[in-house]
Amino acid sequence: MNILIAPDSYKDALPASDAAEAIAEGIRRAIPDASTILCPMGDGGEGTLDALLVATGAEGRETRVQDALGRPRIAAWGWHPETRTAYVELAEASGLQQLAQKERTALHSTTFGVGELIREALNAGAERLLLTLGGSATNDAGAGMLSALGARLLDSQGRDLPPGGAALSELAELDLSGLDPRLRTLEIEAAVDVDNPLLGHRGASAVFGPQKGATADDVATLDAALGHFADLAATALGEDHRDLPGAGAAGGMGFAARAFLGATLRPGIELVMEQVDFRHRLAGVDLVITGEGQLDGQSLAGKTPIGIARAAKAQGVPCVVLAGRLGQEWQAAYAEGVTAAFTLADGPMSLDDALSRCGELLVDRAENIVRLFTAHA
Repeated sequence: MNILIAPDSYKDALPASDAAEAIAEGIRRAIPDASTILCPMGDGGEGTLDALLVATGAEGRETRVQDALGRPRIAAWGWHPETRTAYVELAEASGLQQLAQKERTALHSTTFGVGELIREALNAGAERLLLTLGGSATNDAGAGMLSALGARLLDSQGRDLPPGGAALSELAELDLSGLDPRLRTLEIEAAVDVDNPLLGHRGASAVFGPQKGATADDVATLDAALGHFADLAATALGEDHRDLPGAGAAGGMGFAARAFLGATLRPGIELVMEQVDFRHRLAGVDLVITGEGQLDGQSLAGKTPIGIARAAKAQGVPCVVLAGRLGQEWQAAYAEGVTAAFTLADGPMSLDDALSRCGELLVDRAENIVRLFTAHA
């Protein structure tokens, strides 16, 4: 029996590589001689870099950058010298998971560290960049990133704006003359795991701001500030990208990547599947097991399990999802190729218990699923 194991990370619990190992252990308990293909995945969120490094054989490198609050941090990135390709994960520099709950401030967090990683990739000689945009602690529409890459954002007195999205309400001049010229020839693909626009009720601030510490008043402040930024950007660039699907990803980083860096925005799971040659890996497979922390109706917008299920469905392979939680409207996943979905919990438990036992629960659930699958076969 050939089983392809392709989970995303389980947020706050296990990276995708460890999750894949746990699922494989459960399979071996049920079928000791099963053939397992481990293929850790990601859709652009935190942990996607690890999946890309495993899949491509790229070198893992580290660079000292600023985190979302301007503090020093060592951030990982990937370098593939043969193809001159750099892999940069926003969450490594400006990730939400690096901040304690009380530290989260959507008003003032910055993407400056992401710009530092891109600059390091340019220094290495990058000709192509794959930038993943999930898991951000920021809502500054990429303003910090632009500053790190040489742009200047000035107030009416000619002073540089302080970090954060709220400060963009005071933006009077957007000076792009110092933007690193090497960006003009850098081919950039940005992996996004949402299709939200920059502004409005589905925009970056309204939908994702609250999880980054924004109150209702903060959301209104940020949406207005990002709208002002988009107005000046449209004037400076001669084109307006605020309504582009994915522009609202990572607190507006999708907007900045497209508008200022000329990036192509693509669903993250599609980009990662392309990098790992996922459809080739499906050949001859009897079952696919995937999963992540939560499966719900929003997963259809581009989350890993749905991308995996769609690919499996196209080749007639059953696909099982192991989720930490099944949220509202998760049943919509059936139409996308999900054969069955299971939660990990084996009884009532606290979130802390669920997180600490994630690996153990994955092992048990995978064993049970494969026992059932083989009994049916």
